[in-house]
Amino acid sequence: MTEIRYNPLLRDWTMVASNRHKRPNLPKTNCPFCPGSGKVPDNYEVLAYDNDFPALSQDPPTPDDVATRLYQVQPAYGKCEVILYSKEHTTSLPQLPVAHIRKLVDLWADRFQALSANPRHKYVFIFENRGPEVGVTMPHPHGQIYAYPYVPQKLRVELESFHLHREQTGHCLMCDINAEEQRVGVRMLDETEHFLAYIPFFTDYPYGAFISAKRHVGTIAEFTDEERTDLARILKRVTSGMDELFHREFPYMMAIHQSPVNQEAGAPDFHFHIEFYPPLQTETRLKYLASSETGAWAPCNPMAVEQTAPVLKAAIQTRKEANKHVDPLV
Repeated sequence: MTEIRYNPLLRDWTMVASNRHKRPNLPKTNCPFCPGSGKVPDNYEVLAYDNDFPALSQDPPTPDDVATRLYQVQPAYGKCEVILYSKEHTTSLPQLPVAHIRKLVDLWADRFQALSANPRHKYVFIFENRGPEVGVTMPHPHGQIYAYPYVPQKLRVELESFHLHREQTGHCLMCDINAEEQRVGVRMLDETEHFLAYIPFFTDYPYGAFISAKRHVGTIAEFTDEERTDLARILKRVTSGMDELFHREFPYMMAIHQSPVNQEAGAPDFHFHIEFYPPLQTETRLKYLASSETGAWAPCNPMAVEQTAPVLKAAIQTRKEANKHVDPLV
């Protein structure tokens, strides 16, 4: 059964995808993403792969007959894709050269444009789950793209905040956040020609880094050639620094926030940025989303980011200097 159900309390949709419990769990052999599996080409660099267990599809089944006047149900229309970062089974994002990550950025942009061309898609969400701590079931390094038939609530709230800030100040909210983090300085992690990395004042994760475009731009498809390479550069720097932090593979959820698509009024206020949600407090201690965070949406950060940001910044710098010896684009 796959369908989407409307939650009238939150004015949002819930995807129901009972097929996803059949996903393989951390297979040690016969990886479908490795060359020779019969599922992917024998040789590739980066690859878009239709999800074998999609929550949304282009030809969804008819929903179960459970709808009422109060409870709405719709077919689970949309698209779910897996984005394979490399043919190498154990080479994760921070281990890839900047030139290779640039190819990943290009693939993200290509898929964003292709999925945006379907007028039934309203939000194209690019993301990565990394590590078993956040529920990863396939160890081969990869991300995903979901094309939703609606704008999910968190993105809708962000968009409303952008609009409100513009009405009140005449400014872009993310441009103002960028300027404030640069002014204060202590939460800054790294800076390139076109991007900033920092742990923002308000994040609810101890190492919850943001990467934000300096230029006011809404989507990855609008980046120049130089900006695409620079995005690859800062992604490598930040994720490499995360691995350096505790000298282990650093688990995270990475979410690329962009303008909604196929909106009648458009979304000129939205500003491209990437949010990381890393669950680690220490090398072995996780930050859990307990009752307050989950039941009341009242986040609690167990560590002040003015203390964690300098630690992560130092780790980024250490790894950056080491990477320069093998990757001149860093």
